[in-house]
Amino acid sequence: MTYIEKLQALRTLMAGHNIDAYIITAADPHISEYLPAHYKAIPFVSGFTGSAGTLVITQEFAGLWTDSRYFTQAEAQLSGSGYELVKLKIPHTPEYIDWLSGVLPKGATVGFNYQLITVTLATALKNSLQQQQIAITNVDFVSEIWTDRVGLPAEKAYLIDAEAAGLSISAKITQVRTNLIAYGAGYHFISALDDIAWLFNLRGSDVDYNPVALSFALITPNETKLFINEEKLSKNDIETLNQQGVDLYPYHEAGNALETLPEEATVFIDPKRTCFGLCQLLPQTAKIISGINPVTHLKSLKNGTEIKHIRKAMLHDGVALTRFFKWLEDRLGKEKITEWSAAQKLDAFRAENASFVGLSFNTISGYNANGALPHYTVTPESDQEINGDGLFLVDSGGQYLYGTTDITRVIPIGNCTVRQADDYTLVLKGLIEGSKLIFPAGTNGYQIDAVCRKPLWEYGINFGHGTGHGIGFFLNVHEGPQTISPANVDIAFKPGMVTSIEPGIYRPAKHGVRIENLVLCISHNHTEFGDFLAFETLTLCYIDTSVINKSLLESHQLAWLNHYNQTVFNQLQPLLSVEEVAWLKEKCKAI
Repeated sequence: MTYIEKLQALRTLMAGHNIDAYIITAADPHISEYLPAHYKAIPFVSGFTGSAGTLVITQEFAGLWTDSRYFTQAEAQLSGSGYELVKLKIPHTPEYIDWLSGVLPKGATVGFNYQLITVTLATALKNSLQQQQIAITNVDFVSEIWTDRVGLPAEKAYLIDAEAAGLSISAKITQVRTNLIAYGAGYHFISALDDIAWLFNLRGSDVDYNPVALSFALITPNETKLFINEEKLSKNDIETLNQQGVDLYPYHEAGNALETLPEEATVFIDPKRTCFGLCQLLPQTAKIISGINPVTHLKSLKNGTEIKHIRKAMLHDGVALTRFFKWLEDRLGKEKITEWSAAQKLDAFRAENASFVGLSFNTISGYNANGALPHYTVTPESDQEINGDGLFLVDSGGQYLYGTTDITRVIPIGNCTVRQADDYTLVLKGLIEGSKLIFPAGTNGYQIDAVCRKPLWEYGINFGHGTGHGIGFFLNVHEGPQTISPANVDIAFKPGMVTSIEPGIYRPAKHGVRIENLVLCISHNHTEFGDFLAFETLTLCYIDTSVINKSLLESHQLAWLNHYNQTVFNQLQPLLSVEEVAWLKEKCKAI
């Protein structure tokens, strides 16, 4: 079926079931960022492949609500699909709720799959629409028209040992139970795959880029239940889990376990990371305590063992990136290199390391105008040759045993304009100001965000995405609870958190600049005014200095840059060939 035919089929089902509006979310029952193919409903029905978006269908209108990262992509992919782009004014907000309240009559019904929507979002929909006397109901029309839908992934999963993780499974479970006691909860249901992976030292490959396995977990006062298909695990891993106090149950029995909890159970759930459908199965008399999963907080604070491994992953990644950028410089003008072939070559350099598991996200390889798309994905149609003059942006990352990387670099190709040089330098200033910041304990991400944006604001420039996100330990490249963004997220930075700093400038149809490093929050000092924290930069890859407008940098910023590049050279030199050392030494020369 064409997208138009699929839309008509959905509308026919809506009419037959008296559904006035149908919502399709980009989600699975675990509320994952990256979805198994089985749950990629939005690409199936509309053609839009961005990771963030919501479809809303009525008999008169069909629209995709998404944010500025995907405006250009969405306009192209939705052409001829029957869907229109609706541009979100504020990223990550369900603005379609107000739209539905305004266009639907009293007595209307809105349908959506309760398994594919968070408790928070479903509650907001229910409360808002009820004020207009509009009902919600649980329907899944996508499954009815998706006749060739692939099944759930059945990839193998495995445990990493306690020596690599820094803590045993039983020790982590004890930490969680201690937190639950503080919250006054006896039970805790976990559906977020990365939280489960951390808690059970479990890794898998059921989801692209995230080394996780489809599973649920339920912690009770006397038992720890892991719902996972046992055929995913080796006999030894099953024995290890049992020895650590974990009982295994089939994946599909998680719902039944919730239904049969004691009537008086006090259950802790994370409403932003638990689907509405499963929460509805809890006994009506059960008391629900809502908050961020205790595991989310625990796994954000990397222990000494994890930090040691992360440093090793940064070395591996730095070597691969050095070889890639040298290869690119050596081959440009001598052979045809495109955005796609460059990304493939970078993947190959990473894969040369024995500890490389896979990419941590789809590589963003954008030259000139394509670099102005923050979440650009190269396609056969958009792929362009890297030649002439301009800026080449590469945002990439790897999953290593044991560590996750995420880095963005921009390098000049040929000659650059004054504006390109100025934009590059201003973004670099934002990175430097954030990286060298010293701040009091209790500081939140939105305060740090302003520091990073200030060099751009002074020139009337801003960017639409957050400045930074948490990074997992051989886990999801996007991890909470901390974030560096304008959003008023009440999460203070603490020692042990690993976070990206990635300011940017994007000029549509011209060029984009983003420079990104990962930093570790560390203790700095204690004064009469309290404890102060700082960031230690973890990423090891030179920052190109050939396109910098030095007049825009202050002396302390130049000092930071020169020290950083020298550190990169010192750390990577022992791992490189003589020729590579000579090349990198020139790139890291002080300015």
